[in-house]
Amino acid sequence: MNRLYDFLRRHPTWVDGCWAFVLVISSILVVAEVSYEGPEEGGLIATVLLGVVIMLRRRWPAHMLGLAIVTGLFQFWADVHPIPADFALLVITFTVAARPERWPSRMGLVMSVAAPALSAMRWPTSEEESLPSRVISAIFLAVAFCLAWVLGDSLRTRRAYYAELEERAARLELERETQARMAVAAERARIARELHDVVAHNVSVMVVQADGAAYVLNSAPEQTLNALKTISGTGRQALTEMRRLLGVLRTEESQVSAQDYVPQPGVEQLADLVDQVRDTGLPVEFRIAGTPRPLPSGVELTAYRIVQEALTNTRKHGGPDAGAMVTLEYGGEALTVLAEDDGRGAQQELYEGRGADGQGHGLIGMRERVGMVNGLLVAGPRPGGGFRISATLPLSGGD
Repeated sequence: MNRLYDFLRRHPTWVDGCWAFVLVISSILVVAEVSYEGPEEGGLIATVLLGVVIMLRRRWPAHMLGLAIVTGLFQFWADVHPIPADFALLVITFTVAARPERWPSRMGLVMSVAAPALSAMRWPTSEEESLPSRVISAIFLAVAFCLAWVLGDSLRTRRAYYAELEERAARLELERETQARMAVAAERARIARELHDVVAHNVSVMVVQADGAAYVLNSAPEQTLNALKTISGTGRQALTEMRRLLGVLRTEESQVSAQDYVPQPGVEQLADLVDQVRDTGLPVEFRIAGTPRPLPSGVELTAYRIVQEALTNTRKHGGPDAGAMVTLEYGGEALTVLAEDDGRGAQQELYEGRGADGQGHGLIGMRERVGMVNGLLVAGPRPGGGFRISATLPLSGGD
């Protein structure tokens, strides 16, 4: 059944041709009867013309409307009485009303009003039929024509509505694809920033270890060897992260895969980070207050990056005798990250910008990260010397 329906939809002219054949045969039988009052030749001509109207109405609706009007006028002039093929006038009225072109539809509406009136005046039901009876007959016939026009116009409106829905759906799909591409680009930029911080941290560790190794090269060979091992391992890690950074920046959208993204660190990796910083010679006290529990991934990553940036700044600007303290406090609705040092601190234009060498993200990056989780960041010089960074990160997604 579905195949038959699809076939009929693909060949509408054949379907209309079958209906035209039925109407033509019916009209020929009527015209051939002895009781038919009109001219037989005129009836056959009108039948053929109206059959053409039915068969080609979907291919050329405006032209077939004109042919129907000409045929109707011919019937009026040649006194061709109504025949079954006149049903084509109703059909063509419906067809032009269902099309988006408006002028054929308006012309069909005019024909819907004029044709019944002309038919009632030209061919009354009987010689004794009164004028009111003719008017009533014309009204009923006009209602039928107008109903056909209204149905066609309703179909046109529904088609236009569905077309608008399809266009809107296509537009929304395009917008979703655009947003997806923008999200991918933003994610790649974010990952590039993450990897940039990791590489900068590793390189900073390598510089500190190299300076320490050069200082104790002759007096403490074992410490020099440990420092060189740390430099080697950190350098390999930095090279790996640099390759990933370049891969993220160069890879096309369609080729981005999970292996291009580094696993995001969390609070569980803070102990390793503190140990790594201690190995560089910076004393760091790390403590946890409250009961540790699972945290949202965004909060964990933000906490890790804040501590990493704070310790990096302490190494850069704290001075030779600086010490740092990192505290994680698990509250009922928020995680508080406190990172402070007792060094000399950095100048305001440095810690509010991108670092002394222009390569760090400074407080700007911290504010962006804290703002992403609707948290609160307070940073500035500490009373008595040094620098303090305090971040309150809500755990419920609220402010």
